Amino acid sequence: MSRGAAAGGAKGKKKGASFTIDCAKPVEDKIMDIASLEKFLQERIKVGGKAGALGDSVTVTREKNKITVVFFDILLFIHFSEIHVCDAMYLYVIVLFWYLKYLTKKYLKKHNVRDWLRVIASNKDRNVYELRYFNIAENEAEEED
Repeated sequence: MSRGAAAGGAKGKKKGASFTIDCAKPVEDKIMDIASLEKFLQERIKVGGKAGALGDSVTVTREKNKITVVFFDILLFIHFSEIHVCDAMYLYVIVLFWYLKYLTKKYLKKHNVRDWLRVIASNKDRNVYELRYFNIAENEAEEED
């Protein structure tokens, strides 16, 4: 066995930009089905301008009440030739984070739960979104004052 073949087989998992959507509260209350959100993301995420053609560059996985989306080969998506590569990767990670928020909001609107749920970036982790209920009780208390 050659040295190159041994090194190729010993490689670990690919690294990429990983994002998580935490759907614990609405799933526990049976307001939404996490499997349908996973399927929605698999069908709607665009790679190379084509929706649903994820290939090896994007994976969408589900664990209990969380969906994890991993984007591999970030440099493949960068179209900014005048921006330094490190800056472009940072900008692209931010755009991917916003893109997942956009798609999640679109899913909530499609299933008529956008009036009760919102998508918020977690305070604990940078790459985590949480689905939370609007806090209506505080808004009603402010209107009474």
